[in-house]
Amino acid sequence: MCLAIPGKILEINPEKKTALVDFDGLKQEVIIALLQEPRVGNYVVVHAGYAIEQMNEEKAIEAIEQWKEIAKEQDLDLSDLI
Repeated sequence: MCLAIPGKILEINPEKKTALVDFDGLKQEVIIALLQEPRVGNYVVVHAGYAIEQMNEEKAIEAIEQWKEIAKEQDLDLSDLI
Protein backbone atom coordinates (compact mmCIF):
# COMPACT_ATOMS: atom_id res chain seq x y z
CA MET A 1 0.00 0.00 0.00
CA CYS A 2 1.26 3.45 -0.88
CA LEU A 3 0.36 6.45 1.22
CA ALA A 4 0.48 10.17 0.49
CA ILE A 5 2.80 11.76 3.05
CA PRO A 6 3.68 15.47 3.37
CA GLY A 7 7.29 16.63 3.43
CA LYS A 8 9.36 19.80 3.05
CA ILE A 9 11.45 20.53 -0.04
CA LEU A 10 15.11 21.01 0.95
CA GLU A 11 16.81 21.10 -2.47
CA ILE A 12 15.68 21.14 -6.08
CA ASN A 13 17.45 19.61 -9.06
CA PRO A 14 15.79 21.34 -12.05
CA GLU A 15 17.64 19.24 -14.64
CA LYS A 16 16.27 15.97 -13.24
CA LYS A 17 12.97 17.54 -12.09
CA THR A 18 13.52 16.09 -8.63
CA ALA A 19 13.75 17.44 -5.12
CA LEU A 20 15.23 16.30 -1.86
CA VAL A 21 12.30 16.19 0.54
CA ASP A 22 12.44 15.94 4.34
CA PHE A 23 9.80 13.72 5.92
CA ASP A 24 10.32 14.60 9.59
CA GLY A 25 14.02 13.71 9.46
CA LEU A 26 13.91 11.08 6.72
CA LYS A 27 15.21 12.57 3.46
CA GLN A 28 14.23 11.17 0.08
CA GLU A 29 14.56 12.27 -3.53
CA VAL A 30 11.17 12.63 -5.22
CA ILE A 31 9.98 13.61 -8.69
CA ILE A 32 8.51 17.12 -8.86
CA ALA A 33 7.55 17.19 -12.56
CA LEU A 34 3.82 17.33 -11.69
CA LEU A 35 4.13 20.56 -9.67
CA GLN A 36 3.90 24.14 -10.86
CA GLU A 37 6.68 26.33 -9.47
CA PRO A 38 8.00 24.14 -6.63
CA ARG A 39 10.31 26.05 -4.27
CA VAL A 40 12.73 25.16 -1.50
CA GLY A 41 10.87 25.44 1.79
CA ASN A 42 7.48 24.48 0.34
CA TYR A 43 5.61 21.48 1.67
CA VAL A 44 4.43 18.84 -0.77
CA VAL A 45 2.32 15.70 -0.64
CA VAL A 46 4.27 12.73 -1.99
CA HIS A 47 2.72 9.53 -3.30
CA ALA A 48 4.70 6.68 -4.85
CA GLY A 49 7.80 8.85 -5.28
CA TYR A 50 5.97 11.77 -6.93
CA ALA A 51 5.16 15.12 -5.36
CA ILE A 52 1.50 15.40 -6.37
CA GLU A 53 0.53 18.72 -4.78
CA GLN A 54 1.81 21.56 -2.64
CA MET A 55 0.24 22.38 0.72
CA ASN A 56 0.58 25.09 3.33
CA GLU A 57 2.96 24.61 6.24
CA GLU A 58 0.29 24.52 8.96
CA LYS A 59 -1.69 21.72 7.33
CA ALA A 60 1.49 19.83 6.46
CA ILE A 61 2.77 19.88 10.04
CA GLU A 62 -0.64 18.82 11.32
CA ALA A 63 -0.71 15.91 8.85
CA ILE A 64 2.85 14.85 9.76
CA GLU A 65 1.88 14.76 13.45
CA GLN A 66 -1.15 12.62 12.60
CA TRP A 67 1.00 10.20 10.60
CA LYS A 68 3.47 9.98 13.49
CA GLU A 69 0.60 9.16 15.85
CA ILE A 70 -0.69 6.45 13.50
CA ALA A 71 2.80 4.99 13.20
CA LYS A 72 3.19 4.98 16.99
CA GLU A 73 -0.17 3.24 17.46
CA GLN A 74 0.93 0.57 14.98
CA ASP A 75 4.36 0.25 16.66
CA LEU A 76 6.03 1.54 13.49
CA ASP A 77 8.43 4.34 12.68
CA LEU A 78 7.30 7.10 10.30
CA SER A 79 9.92 5.79 7.85
CA ASP A 80 7.97 2.51 7.69
CA LEU A 81 5.07 4.41 6.13
CA ILE A 82 7.06 6.19 3.46
